[in-house]
Amino acid sequence: MGNLYLIRHGQASFGADDYDVLSPVGVRQSQALGEHLAQLGLRLDRCVAGNLRRQQDTARHTLHALNADGGAVPAIETDPAFNEFDADGVIRALLPRLLADEPHARDVLRNGAQNRSEFQRLFALMVQRWHAGEHADDGLESWQAFTARVDAGLQRLLDSANSGDNIAVFTSGGTIAALLHLVTRITPSQAFALNWQIINTSLSQLKFRGRDVALASFNSQAHVQLLRAPELITYR
Repeated sequence: MGNLYLIRHGQASFGADDYDVLSPVGVRQSQALGEHLAQLGLRLDRCVAGNLRRQQDTARHTLHALNADGGAVPAIETDPAFNEFDADGVIRALLPRLLADEPHARDVLRNGAQNRSEFQRLFALMVQRWHAGEHADDGLESWQAFTARVDAGLQRLLDSANSGDNIAVFTSGGTIAALLHLVTRITPSQAFALNWQIINTSLSQLKFRGRDVALASFNSQAHVQLLRAPELITYR
């Protein structure tokens, strides 16, 4: 059997002008993951990443650390199928109707870094309405279109994989949630309940034989837990 290692990107720059940039913590998380993989003696046959900067840079820092510790590393392949859903688009589409029930929502969302718990509550509510289809058909990628995109990327990966390959996929939390939904058949609500628990640079493992895929492990945090550095356990 082969293995797909789903790796969420390192901490991005939440609250900054450009979220899609790894923070210094995100860089260190990525390096710690590479060092841990080297210690495990894991051989990666392929590495695939979405084309978002935070995904690409997480892959680059992880593979550099893995290589520095003596591990052979493959080139980074890019497949935008593993990009995150459009979180900003979800907020723009769902916020107007949310304001009737949550009149303070606009201010909270504008200052998310200062209101993290309230931001998460409101964002989770909008995501729930998004995957339930409670938004206008205004060009926003729907949950159904998002999962179809992710599934197409998964099938391409499986079709091109060799038996026994170890493949790292550097992606995002929502994409991992979609893959859990596709592989285990849990509901979208259950998938996103798990999504909110996925830490930055955590490792989830899928085993595959041909197109048959099964979940083997979820949200491993060993690479940061062993460092005894709680500041490296982050959720954005």
